Amino acid sequence: MAAACPRPGDGLSGSDCRGQDSSSRSRKMAALRSLKGMVGIVTGGASGLGRATVERLVQQGASAVMLDLPTSEGSNVAKALGNQCLFTPADVTSEADVKNALAMAREKFGRLDIAVNCAGIAVAVKTYNAKKELPHSLEDFQRVITVNIAGTFNVIRLAAGEMGKNEPDPDGHRGVIVNTASVAAFDGQVGQAAYSASKGGIVGMTLPIARDLAPMGIRVVTIAPGLFATPLLAGLPEKVRTFLARQVPFPSRLGDPGEYAHLVQAIVENPMLNGEVIRLDGAIRMQP
Repeated sequence: MAAACPRPGDGLSGSDCRGQDSSSRSRKMAALRSLKGMVGIVTGGASGLGRATVERLVQQGASAVMLDLPTSEGSNVAKALGNQCLFTPADVTSEADVKNALAMAREKFGRLDIAVNCAGIAVAVKTYNAKKELPHSLEDFQRVITVNIAGTFNVIRLAAGEMGKNEPDPDGHRGVIVNTASVAAFDGQVGQAAYSASKGGIVGMTLPIARDLAPMGIRVVTIAPGLFATPLLAGLPEKVRTFLARQVPFPSRLGDPGEYAHLVQAIVENPMLNGEVIRLDGAIRMQP
């Protein structure tokens, strides 16, 4: 942080302050980037946070390749968004599926600038159910870890290779990767051992991957959403959703997926955001 300029009567020279001013003027801030003309790939893009992100990319003049399961609404969503959106069925844990999606992005749109990881799953099971004398299923735990952590990493490692083919801009920038964690990474609730562990893993790998990819000019940022009006919550009774919304200090409501997508845009456009985890949660801290 630059030192404050001396005030009259401080008995201090203002030369350092003038030097800071002139040096600041001589340095040019890197131009903020624009989504227009960029190409992004979005996992879990057929619904919820992913769909909102795909829609925003297209609305802002970018092209989007949407990855989701074959059983999703991806095909219909892509048709509704027009020629700047492409759906490719994929399992994020499959190297072949993700490579195919990246190849389609290059074939149709010529490049890859953005990767947004929204695909994920959850289970709600206690570590040990004393009443039933039943431990948490190891298979379920491993499945959540595999999809949420390994699936995210699979997309990151392969997307980085595609972004590395881009010509850098004047700031040396070639691409940006945005991951999705959760406030559960920090405030895990009862029954969230698997989910919290998986989202904590995404938080934990954000900085080292940002450091890994820095020489390539690729940024890595993670968003940790709070309670959002996604299909998962939409399936809950109205009373439950109202109760959950009241737990958010301000604004006291569920987040809108469009607000997540707006933050993705801000991350892409601001070149100094890197290696960081951003909570998007209305100041909520989840209770046990």
